[in-house]
Amino acid sequence: REALNHELSTLFNEMWDMDVNRLMPGKDYTIDLQGKAGAAQQGDSAARRLFHNVNEERLKSIKTFATFISLLDNYETSTGVAEVVTPEETAENNRFLDAILATKVMKLAHEYLLKKNLAKPNLADFKHQLYDIWFQLYARKGGDSPDSCGFEHVFVGETRRGKQILGLHNWVQFYLQEKRNQIDYKGYVTRKNKTRPDKDDQVLSIQFSWKGSVKPIGSTFIGVSPEFEFALYTIIFLLSEGKVTRETVKIEEYELQIVVCRHGHHIGTAYPVLLNTSSE
Repeated sequence: REALNHELSTLFNEMWDMDVNRLMPGKDYTIDLQGKAGAAQQGDSAARRLFHNVNEERLKSIKTFATFISLLDNYETSTGVAEVVTPEETAENNRFLDAILATKVMKLAHEYLLKKNLAKPNLADFKHQLYDIWFQLYARKGGDSPDSCGFEHVFVGETRRGKQILGLHNWVQFYLQEKRNQIDYKGYVTRKNKTRPDKDDQVLSIQFSWKGSVKPIGSTFIGVSPEFEFALYTIIFLLSEGKVTRETVKIEEYELQIVVCRHGHHIGTAYPVLLNTSSE
C-alpha cells in the first residue's frame, strides 16, 4: 500500500469542511444498502433502490447541483458515436464552471494550484484550463471520432459496445438514473475482510447494472457537491504527468486511494477507492 499523502489529506479535509453544499446523510437523503453483492455478477442482493429518498428541492436550489444536473443529458453514452456539442451545451458547461468557481472549495483548490505553479492566476484562464481538462472532446480507445470527454466518463457514464459500463462515478447521476429505472442497484461490495458499510458512509463501493450491462464494482462519493469532486480530481490530475496516478489520502474517517487516469491533456477517468474507514 502506498504511503498516505499528508499534504493532500490536509487539503482535502479542509475542502470537505468547506463543502457547504454537501448533502448530509439521514437529513438530506437516505440510502438503503440491503445485501452484499455477489462476486460473480449473478443475482441481485438488493430488491430496492440504493437511494431511498433525496431532498430534490435542496438539490435544485443549490446552483452548483442545478447547473451540474443540466449537463447530464448532453451526451451520447455509447463510445464510438461522435459527440455533437451544441452552443446551448457549451453555454451550460460554462454556467456550471462559473457556479463551481464561485465556491470556497474551488477557490481553495485554485489557491493550492497557484502555489504549485499549476494554474493561471486569472480566473478566466483557470476556467479555460478546467474546460480543457474536463470538457474537451477526444476519441476513446480505438476510435477516431471525438466520442468522449472526462466529464462524460466520470460523471455521466459511458457504455462500450453495449457490453461494458465505463465510468459513472457520481451519486447524483446514479440517483437520477435509478429514479428513471435505468439503473438497478445490486448490492454493496466490501473490501477483503471488511465489515459492511453503514447508511451514513459517504464513500461506497457498489455493484449495479445500467443499459444492459453490469458494473461488478464501482466506487463513488455519496452526498458530496460537484465542486468537491471537481476540485479533488483536478488537483491530482495536475500534480502528476503520469498516465495513472494513485494518491492515498485520509478524508474524514475514510482512507481512500484517489485514482486519476489521463488521456493526453484531459481526464480519462477519476474515482475514489475505499481502502477502509476508521470506524471499522
